[in-house]
Amino acid sequence: MLNNTDDPLARILDVADGVILGKTHVLRLALACLLARGHLLIEDLPGVGKTTLAHLLAQLLGLHYARIQFTSDMLPADLIGVSVYDQAGKQFRFHPGPVFSQLILADEINRATPKAQSALLEAMEERQVTVEGETRPLPKPFFVIATQNPSHQVGTFPLPESQLDRFLMRIELGYPDAAQEKALLAGSDRRQLLAELVPALTPAELLAQQARVDQVHVAPAIVDYCHAILSHTRASGRYHHGLSPRAGIGLLRAARAWALIAGRDFVLPEDIQQVLAAVVTHRLTAQGDDGGTQPSPADDILASVPVP
Repeated sequence: MLNNTDDPLARILDVADGVILGKTHVLRLALACLLARGHLLIEDLPGVGKTTLAHLLAQLLGLHYARIQFTSDMLPADLIGVSVYDQAGKQFRFHPGPVFSQLILADEINRATPKAQSALLEAMEERQVTVEGETRPLPKPFFVIATQNPSHQVGTFPLPESQLDRFLMRIELGYPDAAQEKALLAGSDRRQLLAELVPALTPAELLAQQARVDQVHVAPAIVDYCHAILSHTRASGRYHHGLSPRAGIGLLRAARAWALIAGRDFVLPEDIQQVLAAVVTHRLTAQGDDGGTQPSPADDILASVPVP
């Protein structure tokens, strides 16, 4: 937690800790992801708080948001919008879809078909969409917070690699521990708590916090450490494909945001290590699945790449 309790980032985490119990590390990761201008994928079993976390972040960041329930019959136009003929004006008028919000809650994104999923690709990467030959910018800031159920569940369509790579982080909530779960059962309804929340930031203040992330210093040794991580994933022979340069850029941005949340204006190796699993795991597929006996990609990297 930040040392300065007057800092809005500290207030956001304090409030979030009171709603999502016992998940401080995950909450810090989610906040770091958005400060780093990244999109967030939350993957876990139904009922563990994925949608609650997404609503929580939207409320605390003071953003105009749209919740989209992804289903198997969704079409790209349901996200982007459609042109409708205006009889009075005798011309077509574009009616923007929910993608033109500052924050999109893409609930159960992997229940939509790949065609509908792909409608978000340009929006997530370019912060714009092209409709009927015209490019339309999206509002600033713009985030996608998506939730998905595990791929083995009925009625899911796995996200393609190109879509996964658009998400800076993928996180899991997991079950709470016994004490926190009892507090959750005995406490107030989470929906009621969300309804009572007051935004801790305005959109302009959030943009200012993102600008602070850009000012966090990254020493040459930290850049070398990041590059060594990328090189290991490409040369070790363990993975089908190593990490891309875009993944390396995202790793450093996430580490900068983590350092800012910690109250520092410089990055330490520990910052990279704290965000590593969330940034790289969904981008790496091990050669030859042996039933899960191999170490996770993050554990493999931490054990194999020397710390500067």
